[in-house]
Amino acid sequence: MITTTRHIGASLVVALGALLAQEATAHGAAHDAVVTPLLVRTISDPPGSEVVVMTVDYAARDVDALDRLHAQKSIYVLEGSIEMGLQDGRVVTLHPGETFHEGPNDIHTVARNASKVWPAKSLVVLVRNRGVNAVVPVK
Repeated sequence: MITTTRHIGASLVVALGALLAQEATAHGAAHDAVVTPLLVRTISDPPGSEVVVMTVDYAARDVDALDRLHAQKSIYVLEGSIEMGLQDGRVVTLHPGETFHEGPNDIHTVARNASKVWPAKSLVVLVRNRGVNAVVPVK
């Protein structure tokens, strides 16, 4: 029960977050989204892990690079609309208050502002191995 509660707690935290400064650097060349790290904290369960919380601001027409995150990643949309998709081909459009989750083996194929006119903003939370740059570009 405690482990399940911790995993649920971690999942809830993950539902709030974004990427670390090194992810911002890794993504910077692919788009103009502004990534603002808010928190990086070591957690004890699972051992050697950390939680990273950030905001991601997308300008109109902004698109993220195709990549794999070796982390649990949850997105919570704060403003605007964001399109997200994984390798299974399904693409969803998220609106304020909606969430999306990527597992450590997922490849996101779509991550973009759904609007060609209005900006969008999300809160992203990662749970990953401590100190590891979780973003791996996919060619």
